[in-house]
Amino acid sequence: MSVTLKVNGVDHPVDVSPDTPLLWAIRDHVQLTGTKFGCGLAQCGACTVHVDGQPTRSCVTPVSAVEGKAISARHAGRRRSRRVAGAGRRNHCQPGRGSR
Repeated sequence: MSVTLKVNGVDHPVDVSPDTPLLWAIRDHVQLTGTKFGCGLAQCGACTVHVDGQPTRSCVTPVSAVEGKAISARHAGRRRSRRVAGAGRRNHCQPGRGSR
């Protein structure tokens, strides 16, 4: 079934089953990978998008429930940083490193 999703102001026709979670339609068909899969139970919030201005957990929301509504999703862009060779990423855990 073809469904049209209006994501970030742009109409995207996607050919998915009506019960497909919005998360996978956004990531796989609209190619916006900034919206993440977390727990799959709508508890962690990693999959949150805004539908008509309301926060919505996209991992449990079927595309049929949001057709014709305005969806705002995160873009996954490349981050520009001034990384030094060998330096760790900021704000992320560094496995194997203890606190001092």
